[in-house]
Amino acid sequence: MGASSSTDDKESSEKREIESLAASTGALPLLKRSFSKLVDSQTNTVPFQSLKQSFGLSYDTITTEGEQKVSDLFPKLLEHLGSSLVDLFFVPDKEGLSWVEFASGYVKCCGRMSNSMSFNTLLRVYYVTAKNAGFSPKLEFESDEADCKINGSISVSELLVFLWMCWTMSWDGRSSKAAEMKGCLFLPDISHLILSAVVSCTDSESGNSLDVWETDVSGLELELPIGKFLTWALMTVPCLTECLSHFCNSRLQNVTSAEDGSGPSKSTAVDDSASKTSENTLLTCGRAWAISLTSKSTISEEILSSCFPGNSGEPNEHLLYRSYYHGKGMNQLWSNVEGYHAPILVIISASCKVEHEATSSESKWVIGAILQQGFENRDAFYGSSGNLFSISPVFHTFSSSGKEKNFAYSHLHPAGGVYDAHPKPVGIGFGGTLGNERIFIDEDFAKITVRHHAVDKTYQSGSLFPNQGYLPVEALVLDIEAWGLGGNKAREIQQKYQKREELFTNQRRKIDLKTFTNWEDSPEKMMMDMMGNPNAPRKEER
Repeated sequence: MGASSSTDDKESSEKREIESLAASTGALPLLKRSFSKLVDSQTNTVPFQSLKQSFGLSYDTITTEGEQKVSDLFPKLLEHLGSSLVDLFFVPDKEGLSWVEFASGYVKCCGRMSNSMSFNTLLRVYYVTAKNAGFSPKLEFESDEADCKINGSISVSELLVFLWMCWTMSWDGRSSKAAEMKGCLFLPDISHLILSAVVSCTDSESGNSLDVWETDVSGLELELPIGKFLTWALMTVPCLTECLSHFCNSRLQNVTSAEDGSGPSKSTAVDDSASKTSENTLLTCGRAWAISLTSKSTISEEILSSCFPGNSGEPNEHLLYRSYYHGKGMNQLWSNVEGYHAPILVIISASCKVEHEATSSESKWVIGAILQQGFENRDAFYGSSGNLFSISPVFHTFSSSGKEKNFAYSHLHPAGGVYDAHPKPVGIGFGGTLGNERIFIDEDFAKITVRHHAVDKTYQSGSLFPNQGYLPVEALVLDIEAWGLGGNKAREIQQKYQKREELFTNQRRKIDLKTFTNWEDSPEKMMMDMMGNPNAPRKEER
């Protein structure tokens, strides 16, 4: 009796602890629902093979953004991903998982932990999956603990596969058009992320001689030390690890939503309209994904959905302005962004001569910035926070330094043509000071000036494009985009504002003809008389 009671107390205590840890992730209700769907009523456990089947990935076709080629090993990796993950974290008692083992496996995989431990867990998933798929990863884990030290290296080709694996997990189950897509997986162009890791991990070695403007990442044969890679990942893409919890949640959600007797739905990612959409805009799928990985914020999902129309009615509905469509200049921009009081992502494509190893060539680059409160017509800097991005050819993010608050500047010509002896610059700026901005775009959107980070105390230091140098760089603006990140509500508020402004404008244009039926009393005749002889005496009625 006593031994049985002690065992029951121990099991009850373990159950409460695991449920508490699962509840801290917010997934406890989902776990309970999925367990009740998968459980065998006779054994009161989840069959191990059933769980593996629920986590299985299968695609009919794989397409890529741009001209990237998919290695033959990548589909094999995806085939083993689900089963490897289940083997790694869900340890069964004989042939089935009890509720405690089921919840415990989820906590080991997706529980609350430090970011460094999350990256260790994610790399372990890749390591086990790669070995099962026939890879030979050069990674060594000193123990089975999540916070153990990792030794070895990861090649550039492996890094591409690893990031694509993370992309696939992140987008699994996100689209509501799963039945229509028929198992099509779309892989983004992430060469800018690959080059970012390469430059960061090989900066003191071969990275300095690497010509990033002409480099094909698929042809790079470099080994990146895993310690340096983790440092880069923690600094540049800290939210990459969230793909693991998203994958597990979407797989379990499929279990709860599937009808009785039906097998697991065929996994899908982004529909083909994603590739068509991203080909026509500066904000491609790969660039949007990279930006979304830089910080944990509510706008990350908005950044992703801005170029993935899988769940929205029409493509590019988040695109407020593009100079290619609407025309260049502050006035054209303002007519499209005025009244949008929510975060806006600005993407700028430019071209200039860049020096590299005593040679000069015309090179294109892409940078970006996030305005947290949208655009304001002011003659001074504004904003409470923001980010700058070096996007292409090498990705990097520059968050707030905390020293100054010169986040954004956007100024139109003053209304009415009022004379100003000391006019403020007309255009868009980020960081630095007035007249000495880190980034400044002129009012015609013809030229962009990028200065060295030494002039700027608002954003973190670093080059906005490779080989930037110390002197100010003037470049030709090729295209500018402004993407709304405030969701449908912000867009609706802007549309109401624009309709109201249009109504006021129309009312001001109307003339009350009843008031001016008499030509002798009309203001037009008075003005003509004054213009004819302004010095003539005017009779005044007494």
